[in-house]
Amino acid sequence: MKNIFMDMPSQALFLVRRRAMFRSGAAVLSAGAVALLGGRDALAAGTKMGARDLEADVRILNTALGAEREAVAAYQVGAESGLLSKAVLPVALQFQGHHKEHAAAIEATVQKLGGKPVAAKDKYAFPVEKLKAEADVLRFAAGLERGAISAYLGAVPLFADRALAQVAASILGDEAMHWAVLRQVLGDNPVPSAFMS
Repeated sequence: MKNIFMDMPSQALFLVRRRAMFRSGAAVLSAGAVALLGGRDALAAGTKMGARDLEADVRILNTALGAEREAVAAYQVGAESGLLSKAVLPVALQFQGHHKEHAAAIEATVQKLGGKPVAAKDKYAFPVEKLKAEADVLRFAAGLERGAISAYLGAVPLFADRALAQVAASILGDEAMHWAVLRQVLGDNPVPSAFMS
């Protein structure tokens, strides 16, 4: 029996293909999540929220937006590092694309709610000096994805608007899939426990 960890690039491609197969169903959820975010003014009509709740939701969204913009920049560093193989680079760019979509939807929502979207930083303090091999880049990305999972887990119950909590939970699921795929490619247990914290 072949050890599945012996051929990581083909294993990564398998996971990407498998994920693409499920995306037909997930695309409906993603489109629905974007519709919830994009159609925020229609949702707001049916929601009675005070100014304080609205401001709090905008703050939470801006925190998430800042993290998504950091993730976009981090995946760009990884893509430009020259350390990612031809099999792994497209996956990294796909994950970066997901973060771009999250950021665009969150930014539009902040604006619709009357807030000012947080801007991307001019420079991020990424540990580029420690990125010497593909595994280093993947561990760095996995760490960021793990941090995003924790952030969204903390944010979901804080939203006054439950529709925004639902969207944040959808994004959390995407971050968890990224983390699991990165761990699998690294040869780590992709789902090390039954609960995230």
